[in-house]
Amino acid sequence: MKRHIIYVFLGLLCCLISTQRVDAQRFIGSVIAGTNFSQIEGDDVHGFYKVGFNGGLGLTIPLNRKQTWQVSFELLYSMKGSKKSCAAGYFDTIYYSPAMFMDVDRSVPFDPTTKCNISLDYVQIPLMVRYEEMYSGCTFALGFAWGRLVRAHEVYNGFTRTTNVRSGTYKRNDWSVIADVNIRLYKNLSLNIRYEYSMVPTRLAYYEYMRTDGSSVIETHKYYNHLISTRLVYYINEKFYKNTRVNKYGQTMGTTWLREIPEYNE
Repeated sequence: MKRHIIYVFLGLLCCLISTQRVDAQRFIGSVIAGTNFSQIEGDDVHGFYKVGFNGGLGLTIPLNRKQTWQVSFELLYSMKGSKKSCAAGYFDTIYYSPAMFMDVDRSVPFDPTTKCNISLDYVQIPLMVRYEEMYSGCTFALGFAWGRLVRAHEVYNGFTRTTNVRSGTYKRNDWSVIADVNIRLYKNLSLNIRYEYSMVPTRLAYYEYMRTDGSSVIETHKYYNHLISTRLVYYINEKFYKNTRVNKYGQTMGTTWLREIPEYNE
């Protein structure tokens, strides 16, 4: 599996440094770096409090001469998960006995200030269809992504669990649906805002809750990765020119910089 990921990475890298034309079009390479704000639906922890890295390489292929329609794929390292602290009173209402977790790491002491800290790192390959409005510089995209779990660590209700990639606690493959928007900031540099949600559960978890009468109830929870990403995207082999379009008041219409498309004559 690691060998396959290396091959994909090398293939993307070769495309990034290539400016070869194909059918009057060209590959558009990009370097991506940003931040995930994530949570896990189903773990009783709410809020996008888990902060992690999201970055890698991208490749975009125009589908028409005007380059308004594009297909793109990326090779990313994406850090997901869930995190939140809570007051000690929280543990009066939820069952947190070590007997509930058979995979608790006994060498790590209980931490009453930590409610949840789940770290799930993926090597991810998103495939997207994009539409670019050339005069505004905005690009809208929809697609899906396959991710391979490469690191897993979990602290839940103060107990450190022995969760790892090979423990089978979390599924190794994560399939997600993605929507994002690119906003051109300056020539080759764009701001990307991305929304992502898992299409299938990454894990089934069983929770035991204590009732006021002393009895307990067990519930099955399905975990889904849920995140918002903000990233900077730098396009390597693209050229831009100054936008000279103005309205009747003499104000610039649309983005300051327009993509140079030699093959397209408006």
